[in-house]
Amino acid sequence: MEPLNPEDPVSIGPFRLLGRLGVGGMGRVFLARSAGGRTVAVKVVHAELAAQDEFRRRFAREVHSLERVGGTGTAPVLGSDTTAESPWVAIGYVPGPSLRTVVGDEFGPLPPATVKALAGGLARALVHIHAAGLVHRDLKPSNVLLTVDGPRIIDFGIARAVDTIAEGGGLTTTGAVVGSPGFMSPEQVRGDHLAPASDVFCLGSVLVYAATGRSPFGTADSGVHATMFRIAHDEPDLTDLPPELSGLIRACLAKDAASRPSAAEIAETLPVPDAWLPADVLARLGRHAARLLEAEPKGAAPVGAGAVGVGAVGVGAGAGAGAGDPTPPTPLPATQPSAPAPAPRRRRTGLIAGLTALAVAAAAGLTYTFWPDPDTGADEQRDKARGDTGSVSARPSGIVPAAFLGAWEGVLQGSPFDPRETSRIEISQGAAGAKNAVYVQVAENRLCMGRSRLVSADEDKVVLGESDVTTSVPAERCVPAAHQTLTLRSPDVLEWTSGTAKATFRKAPTGTEVVPAKFLGTWSRIPAPEIYGDSDDRYTSRVTITQGPVGSPVMSTLDGYPRTVDGVTTDEDWSCATTSVLAGVGNLLVVGPATRDAAAWDRECQEGLSRYLVVDKLNGKDRLLVYPMLDGEPNEYYRS
Repeated sequence: MEPLNPEDPVSIGPFRLLGRLGVGGMGRVFLARSAGGRTVAVKVVHAELAAQDEFRRRFAREVHSLERVGGTGTAPVLGSDTTAESPWVAIGYVPGPSLRTVVGDEFGPLPPATVKALAGGLARALVHIHAAGLVHRDLKPSNVLLTVDGPRIIDFGIARAVDTIAEGGGLTTTGAVVGSPGFMSPEQVRGDHLAPASDVFCLGSVLVYAATGRSPFGTADSGVHATMFRIAHDEPDLTDLPPELSGLIRACLAKDAASRPSAAEIAETLPVPDAWLPADVLARLGRHAARLLEAEPKGAAPVGAGAVGVGAVGVGAGAGAGAGDPTPPTPLPATQPSAPAPAPRRRRTGLIAGLTALAVAAAAGLTYTFWPDPDTGADEQRDKARGDTGSVSARPSGIVPAAFLGAWEGVLQGSPFDPRETSRIEISQGAAGAKNAVYVQVAENRLCMGRSRLVSADEDKVVLGESDVTTSVPAERCVPAAHQTLTLRSPDVLEWTSGTAKATFRKAPTGTEVVPAKFLGTWSRIPAPEIYGDSDDRYTSRVTITQGPVGSPVMSTLDGYPRTVDGVTTDEDWSCATTSVLAGVGNLLVVGPATRDAAAWDRECQEGLSRYLVVDKLNGKDRLLVYPMLDGEPNEYYRS
């Protein structure tokens, strides 16, 4: 759990906020307590989505659908207000880690008896989900939480009422692939109509992961499209799968949906015993519960002192704008590594999400180049002619130790290889009181730039105080940065603190040309006929990256796709063009929400998120990966 930010509310509805759990595709999630002391997870919809009438109607329908599930094997709905200025829903907090955390990070594969119990518990949950008219559509290890009395399924953010989908309710984009590569069904890969049998296939993949620690169809690290092709056409890799699990899992992973068992059939044959988890996992649950009981509000700003209303809680909005994790896994106190860690496995959604989720709109044609304030002298010496000090004694031009000068970058949320929020501070020489620090902060759908005033400086520590906002994208979404303290740990590392928030910052390039050469040039989307079929050539995306300083627009994107009407693809194509501002050049290239190009912006274009960029190799070629700054799949490009 992370502390509340100054702009976060202190309460939502009847719930008192304790801290932040994370961000999903649709809303920011808070840990909270009811008046009666029950711990809940409260999700608040992003204000920009709340302004869309169709989204509000869909959100209300999905909350109603979740209420119909009733909490059996899932997290119960404990309150909601879908008509509020920023709609919200409160869901019972599930006190347990995710299956991905337990298997992937802490304990490794689970014993066969536990996997059988897991299968029975998840099947029971799916029975209730399907009976409520829902298909989950994203059953994966990170959406399965382990508790003492059985597993729980979370994240109905991309679930859709079956009857709404059948009626072509317009809640998803035709041809959109919704799910997570490695844990999708063949029907999802093909973009077909989804029925409960799709969740059963995903259940089979989850059980393979629980028993072996890997997906039966590989990971998207070897290429998203290759993984999806294997799901649709290849047999699963069941190497190392215990024999007693083989029959059940092979049946779940049948390519023909009609050949799979139903969730009810699995539930009837696999009971969940009282003691279903290994002893070491149970001990971990006990430690987690103890921390949860001790949780108190952290970092909440007093009302009237920087705190804002619920409507200011910002979250990402990808294509389809799914609801994300209502109870993200393992919300233990967050730590920031002091050195880069190995790249984590990435959780991804569909390729079309990245293609159609463009940048948050701002005024076109703005220039975002920022340089330190030239007024670095003491107030009495400003605006004097060279050599003219009047009656003021000559003093040094600044008090900042040389070790602090230059640019520093760090990750405020997420990890160095998978950031959710980043910050950059460039410090120039100056006297106390000078605004000699330029900061850039980027979150999933917001970029804030400004200047901070120097309070004090010594050999080990620099303190920054009052700040101004010079740029906010979208407009009027930023608040001035709070007081910041920078403590030097080594020539290349400093510790950043602001209130209760902490992060590790590292030296970063500065100047007018800071974009690494490997990113420069024009990139085109890697073809994906296995997803788009004969229309693949109509789904286009071209990215051009140019050189420039932090704060300047260095990335332009031109996307195109066919228009659909009532589920039917027409001959008309749409074009969506944007530019993105450079916000960070540390381990990754970070760009903020883009500005739309009015010359190539059709009415069906969608606005989107901040992003981070990676260059690697695929099939011997340079590959550009463009990730949204939330839990999503990247767009993939080769050099043009």
